Amino acid sequence: MIEVRDLVFEYPAKRALDGVSFAVAPQTITALVGPNGAGKTTLLRCLAALEMPYSGSVAIGGLDTREAPRKIHEKLGYLPDFFGLYDDLSVRRCLLYAARAHGLAPALANAAVEKAAARVGLMDRLESKAGELSRGLRQRLAIGQAIVHEPKVVLLDEPAAGLDPQARRDLSMLLIALRDAGMTLVVSSHILAELEDYCSEMIIIDNGHVVGGKPIAVKDVERAHYAIELATARADLREFLAAAGVDVVEADDHRALIAFTRNPGARAKLIRDLVGAGFEVASFAASGKALEDTYFAQVGRAGEKA
Repeated sequence: MIEVRDLVFEYPAKRALDGVSFAVAPQTITALVGPNGAGKTTLLRCLAALEMPYSGSVAIGGLDTREAPRKIHEKLGYLPDFFGLYDDLSVRRCLLYAARAHGLAPALANAAVEKAAARVGLMDRLESKAGELSRGLRQRLAIGQAIVHEPKVVLLDEPAAGLDPQARRDLSMLLIALRDAGMTLVVSSHILAELEDYCSEMIIIDNGHVVGGKPIAVKDVERAHYAIELATARADLREFLAAAGVDVVEADDHRALIAFTRNPGARAKLIRDLVGAGFEVASFAASGKALEDTYFAQVGRAGEKA
């Protein structure tokens, strides 16, 4: 659905993106993460056909952003980090304006408004002014404006910023529902724990590059992350695990984080092998922070190479 090849984007005094390449499959939710100033927002604007690359290409649904930006806008929804609403308009009028601006005919726009309002939980606020809404409801309205025309691709820049825990959970459920309805989503955020609720892949942008060179799978049906902790330090823990064919994400003398099969028999054998080799295993448990673990492991490796 999204294909980026050798993308380079430059500001007058800085190269913001340098040789970025990746692909995003249809009907998925991909996390876009990285430190401040890494190039995430610039990348989203290039995907949204709002910025033209210095070189390379961006294709959305087979359309090149250089050649068909208007056609891409018809099938794409974009929520920037700092979005604006017409505070004096009602929720209905805001959604109607967005629907018409995206080219929906008058006969279809009203039904689209009702559907978008229902999706974002604003049916009971359709006649309320946008300026009277809370932070969380304004965020819902902004997302509603981005999806009112039933886009194939939705780009969200920090959609959970400023939301309370309940609003963040509601947002997670909404994004999953949009994916299940056939949309492809790319979500930029600094809240890794929240992204893990709904993202299947992660693209790490750092200093204008894709760390690791490609998207990283976050959820694997066959493997999971497990944390091993030793009661007594052993300098050969990483070496032992690697020799046993285990994928070691990171390790020191006291603990290790591994990507390993979900098969309980294989896990039991690994524990027996560790104990049999004299390792005092204090705990062996599934890690609940797969995305965060992967992020810091990948960023750490990139830093070592640099």
